[in-house]
Amino acid sequence: NPMSSLITRRLIAFARSEFRLDWDGMHGAPHWSRVRHNGLLLAERTGANTRVVEYFAFLHDLGRENDYHDPEHGFRAAAIAVSIAGDLIDVSADELELLTEACCGHSDGHLIADVTVMTCWDADRLDLGRVGIRPDPMRLCNEAARDAELLSEAYKRSLV
Repeated sequence: NPMSSLITRRLIAFARSEFRLDWDGMHGAPHWSRVRHNGLLLAERTGANTRVVEYFAFLHDLGRENDYHDPEHGFRAAAIAVSIAGDLIDVSADELELLTEACCGHSDGHLIADVTVMTCWDADRLDLGRVGIRPDPMRLCNEAARDAELLSEAYKRSLV
C-alpha cells in the first residue's frame, strides 16, 4: 500500500525528531506501518474512521521512553497528538478525541470503546508477534480482528 496523503513528509520528519528509540526497532516505524496496514484492513470490516486509525498507527508509540515498561507512553502520545493537531495532523475535534482515547488506552488491555478506538487497539495488538506473543483472540475487541485468516496473516507479518 502506498502511504496515504495523511502521513505527510512533515509528519514523518516530526516523528523522526521526536522518537527517542530505534527508528527500526520493536516500537519504531516498521511497527507503525504494520499497525496502519492492520488498522485499514480492519476498518474495511468495522467501519472505523480510517483517518484516526492511520494517525494512531504513526503516533501511538511516539511518546515511548523505552521499549519495555513505560505505562505513561500512551498519555504522552495523546499529548503529542493534541500539540500537533491542526498543524501536522488534520483532524476534527471528534477525531482528535477518538485519537487521544485510542493512544491513552492502547496498552491497558481494554476491550470496550468506540469502534474506531477498538479498531486502533486491535491493529496494534495484531502486531504482537514481533515481541514473541501470539495475539489472543479473547484479548481483541472486534469480531473482525478475531477472524482466523486475518489473525494468521497479521501474525506472519509481525514476525520480522
